[in-house]
Amino acid sequence: MPKINTSSSGWLADISLFYEKRGTNTKLVHREQVGPLMVQRPFYPETGIAHTYLLHPPGGVVGGDQLNINIHVSPQAHSLLTTPGATKFYRSSGAISSQTQNLTVESDGFLEWLPQENIFFPDSQAQLKTQVELHKNAHFIGWEMNCFGRPVLNEIFENGFVTGRTNIKVDDQLLLSESMYIDSIDEIKHAAGMRHYPMLGNLYIYPASEALEEKLRTLIDENFHEQPELFGSSNPICGITEIDGLLVIRYLGHQTEPMMACFSTLWQHTRQHWLGKLPEVPRIWAT
Repeated sequence: MPKINTSSSGWLADISLFYEKRGTNTKLVHREQVGPLMVQRPFYPETGIAHTYLLHPPGGVVGGDQLNINIHVSPQAHSLLTTPGATKFYRSSGAISSQTQNLTVESDGFLEWLPQENIFFPDSQAQLKTQVELHKNAHFIGWEMNCFGRPVLNEIFENGFVTGRTNIKVDDQLLLSESMYIDSIDEIKHAAGMRHYPMLGNLYIYPASEALEEKLRTLIDENFHEQPELFGSSNPICGITEIDGLLVIRYLGHQTEPMMACFSTLWQHTRQHWLGKLPEVPRIWAT
């Protein structure tokens, strides 16, 4: 394990967003922020659903930076959050950068957490933590996409240190606790790890049902395995698992666009399954 400087001399960025149902729409009723994290005013391409773009104006995370994101969705509120681009974790001389996400959804609330990917430059030092707290009657779909190095430039993650922890609870019962530990290209090569793939993604969906799971399995089989050109030609791996009412889709790949296409397709059909129609894709993804 490399020696890591835990002292912090970078930016502290902290944002808390509170959503409530007001009339027919979900409103961002309260916002607290410190440092370079902010949001634009929510807009409504879909009736009743608040689409929000989470912005980090510096454009990258350096050693010592701390990003804290707190999202709270009240009963019957429906919020979709995404980012305008990738979050880049730059090289560090030793100081750790961190990104902590706390997502809470109350009874009959609906949260779609759809950030674009994290890119870890070689020699970056980063810690990721995600805590999801759900009421048993909530709906949640969220993903995390991590890219180690920059494959498009043939740059590999030869050295660095990235750890991650994702916990998902329903009514205070822990359904899933996953950890990630990457400290060199050797970790990426392991068969029990990433099998030479530089990109790792997880898509989480709650609540699961047999009908939804079968629908998503069919999509993966038909559109992924039988028509791999739709999701890239570099032999990515994708699979789905049900864990105590939570669906987890895992993806290993070489390129961002195929992973995003896969997750976006599964997200759209999940929303259609739940609400009866396909969602409006965030316009920012096309820019």
